[in-house]
Amino acid sequence: MKSFIYHQPTRLFFGRGQIKHLGKEAAKYGEKALLVYGGGSIKKNMIFDAVVRELEKYGIEYKELGEVSPNPVLQRVKEGIRLAREQKSDLVLAVGGGSVLDTAKAIAAGVFATGDVWSMFTGQEPITRALPIGTVLTIAATGSEANAHAVITYETEAKKCAIHSEMIIPRFSIMDPEYTFTVSPRQTAAGVADIMAHLFEQYFSPDPDAVVTDYLTEALLKICVEMGPQAHKEGENMKARANLMWASTLALNGLMSLGKRTDWALHKLSHELSARYDMIHGETFSILYPAWMRYVADADALNRFAHLGKVLFGEKANSSSAFIEHLETFYQSLGLPLHLSERGIGPDRFEEMASNIIDLYGLIGIFKRLDYHDIVRIFQMAL
Repeated sequence: MKSFIYHQPTRLFFGRGQIKHLGKEAAKYGEKALLVYGGGSIKKNMIFDAVVRELEKYGIEYKELGEVSPNPVLQRVKEGIRLAREQKSDLVLAVGGGSVLDTAKAIAAGVFATGDVWSMFTGQEPITRALPIGTVLTIAATGSEANAHAVITYETEAKKCAIHSEMIIPRFSIMDPEYTFTVSPRQTAAGVADIMAHLFEQYFSPDPDAVVTDYLTEALLKICVEMGPQAHKEGENMKARANLMWASTLALNGLMSLGKRTDWALHKLSHELSARYDMIHGETFSILYPAWMRYVADADALNRFAHLGKVLFGEKANSSSAFIEHLETFYQSLGLPLHLSERGIGPDRFEEMASNIIDLYGLIGIFKRLDYHDIVRIFQMAL
C-alpha cells in the first residue's frame, strides 16, 4: 500500500433544506459574490430564488454569469474573470452541476492570472491564488463540489484540458438531494456513468494492497448499480437521489485513490470526444469502457474484471466477458449508448485524436499503458 497524506477542507451541508446555511457561509468571505449558473433551469425550479434570498439576508451583493454550457468553454470563463475583476468579487458561488462548478473554479483561479487563463490549463502558469469558492449542487455526477479539479474546453481550438490545485477546492458546498429531482432521465443516466467512470479509473490499478480503498470503491459502484435505475425511473425518489449525490462526492474527493496509483486513461479519450463532438461527458464512458475492457484484458485484468463482475452483478457475472456484458446491459437499461455510431461519430478523426492525446500526455494509463496505436484501436472497437 502506497503512503499518502489526505486532507479534505470542504465544509459539506448535506440534506433537505440545507440552503439555509448558504448566506452565513458566504458572508464569511466578504460582501460581493459572482453567481455562476447554467442555462436558466435554476430560475424555473426556484433554486435561484432560494439562493438570492439567502444572499440578500446577509447583505451580499451579487453579479450573475449565466449560460454556462455542458462541456464548459473558455469564453465564459474569460467573461466571468472580467466580471469578477470589475465587481472585485470576494467569492465565486456556483449553482449547478459539474460544468458550472468547473467554470467557477477556473474563474476563481483566473482572476489572478498574469496572462491568458488558458496558460494555467497548459501548465505554463502555476495556480498560486484563487478566490474562495462555494457551491450549490444540482446534479450528482462530477464530484466537483469537493475536489481540486476543473475541466474546460478551448472551443476554437477543440481542446479540453484540466487544472488541478488545492487552491480551487470549494470552501463549502450545499448538497440538497431535492435539488436533483428535476434532472432529466438522460442527464441522470449520464451522471451515473460519470460517477462509475471516476470509480473505475481509481479501482483499476496495478497496486493490489489498498484493500480498504478497493472495498470502499466497490461499495460506491454497487450504489450506482442499485440506485441509478431507481433515480432514472423515479426522479423524485429521495433515497436514490441522496445516495447518488453522496456517492458522487465520495467518488472523486480523493478517498478512492488513497494508497494506490490510478489510471485516468479513458478520461483523456473522453475529453477528445467531448471537445470535438460536444458529447455528454458521461455518455462517452458507456461507450469507451466496454471497448477498453475488452482491449486490455490479459490474465491480471481478467481476474480483476471477473471479481468486480461478481461483486456488482452476482455469480452470473463472475467472468471477465460476463462482467462486460452485464455492464453493457446495465448501461442500456439507463438508455446510454454503447457505440460512437449511435451519436453519429465515424472513424475519420480517430488518428488525429490519438495523436493529440499522445502529444499532450505521452503514454497514458497505469493499469495498462496505452500508446498511439492502442488509443486508435480502442476508438475503433468503440465504433
